[in-house]
Amino acid sequence: MQEKATFKTQNGGRTIKVAQLIKHPVPKAMGSVNLMTYIIISKYADGMLLYRLENIIKRYGGEISRATLANWVIALSKQAQPLINLLRESQHSGPLVCADETRIQVLKEPGRSPTSDKWMWVTLGGLPKQQSVLFEYDTSRAREVPLRLLDGFTHGYLQTDGYCYQQNNLIHVGCWDHARRKFREAKVGQPKDMKGKVTRADMPLGFINKLYVIERQIKSLTVAEIYQARQQKSVPILNQLNK
Repeated sequence: MQEKATFKTQNGGRTIKVAQLIKHPVPKAMGSVNLMTYIIISKYADGMLLYRLENIIKRYGGEISRATLANWVIALSKQAQPLINLLRESQHSGPLVCADETRIQVLKEPGRSPTSDKWMWVTLGGLPKQQSVLFEYDTSRAREVPLRLLDGFTHGYLQTDGYCYQQNNLIHVGCWDHARRKFREAKVGQPKDMKGKVTRADMPLGFINKLYVIERQIKSLTVAEIYQARQQKSVPILNQLNK
């Protein structure tokens, strides 16, 4: 509803002013902005599935199908695209972008079987105090996807788990957790007669654990202090690990 107000004029008369009607983000939709906000927050912040939201609304006397809810989500995502573009640009303004791709299952996708691989691409980046996380769904894991997502990020560090990416002037760095996992798998898979003995996998695991201890100790320091601490404490350990 439009807000109306009545004002007295200087000649003793009255005038009515009508506030400008705020445009609904999904034209002709029966749901209010508040309801749609609740749907988006429930789905993406709280992990609530649309069929459950359908039942919750029904319990309170509403009749909104999950298909309608899905159409609202799709329509709202188009409205939010300019904001997502700005967040992507903000990510690329920082010195580091962390990227990861994870398999997900999507049912009833036209032209693709439920068992085929689909991917959720996640990126984190931006200035230290203005970081954001963005999710991008794609049916492909091909090189064209990170090329598109990282378009505009031409200088800095790109951190991934095992995905090899070489583009522009980016410096590709790995993940210690994934590196440690391989040594851990080697230790677990050692012959039974080696259990309880020091193996070749134990030494790098010990060095990596020392690095983890240092990171826990310095996490509350400033960026400059963290850099100095790593140079003094972590670099010698890395040099030993590389021998």
